[in-house]
Amino acid sequence: MRIAHEDLVCTPTAPKTRRTLALLLFRANQVVDTAAVIDELWSENPPPSSMTTMQTYIYQLRKLFTRVLGENASERLLVSQSPGYCLHVEQGELDSQVFERLVAEGRKQLAGGYLEEASRTLREALSLWRGRTLADVCSGRLLEGHIVHLEELRITTLELCCQVDLELGAHRELIPELRSLVVDYPLNEWFHAQLIMALQEVGRRGEALQAYQSLWKVLDRELGIRPSERLQRLQRDLLNGDTSDGAWPVRSSPAGVALLTRPHPELRTPALAHSGSLSSPPVGQAHRP
Repeated sequence: MRIAHEDLVCTPTAPKTRRTLALLLFRANQVVDTAAVIDELWSENPPPSSMTTMQTYIYQLRKLFTRVLGENASERLLVSQSPGYCLHVEQGELDSQVFERLVAEGRKQLAGGYLEEASRTLREALSLWRGRTLADVCSGRLLEGHIVHLEELRITTLELCCQVDLELGAHRELIPELRSLVVDYPLNEWFHAQLIMALQEVGRRGEALQAYQSLWKVLDRELGIRPSERLQRLQRDLLNGDTSDGAWPVRSSPAGVALLTRPHPELRTPALAHSGSLSSPPVGQAHRP
């Protein structure tokens, strides 16, 4: 998690203060019940002094904001509002919100058939990430729900972005990225399938078969299972030199948009916060990079 105001980085260092701020950021502009904060910090075993201790963390955040922004701005930023607290942020101040807005914009461009524009927008969204969501924050049950949501959205955005670029015929250019993705997500068969088909598309059928074997070994070692029937069929097609039925539609395609790995000929021609990876994604940054 990274909190920044202009050129000043002001991320809290105390673990539970960071955790409290992360929850407030994920629920920015919403009242977060004190019971939810206590649940996040201590789960089912809050100490007798939990309310007082939690209020101390809020006080530390206010003290930090006052030092960086001034007393008036700090009072407007973090407000006590029954039954809890509300952290007020403006549009564009949280990387997580910017990320989700850009993804939605990219989907609309894709649905309208603007593939190059969609690719640029989705790449811009992905450029906000710096690693795993809140990798440096010890998260509880509530934060985990938000983290899972962002990580899943990141994966589907990566898939969609790769699929759009493949539609545009960028098979060769995507191979390095796909090789990296199958390392980062070794159990994600979709990334493996795109790598296999991209290699085949540029005449590297032997390497495509090696990529299949690598996936087979990972699934067998980690889970004791074999690749899906679709991937096994893809391997058989590669062995037989038949790749006419190798399209894998992206799982997150917008309604009405059928994306295939085979490119169609006609398509060839944040002042406050930066939290998570969108430093360790999102939760935010006042100014986008």
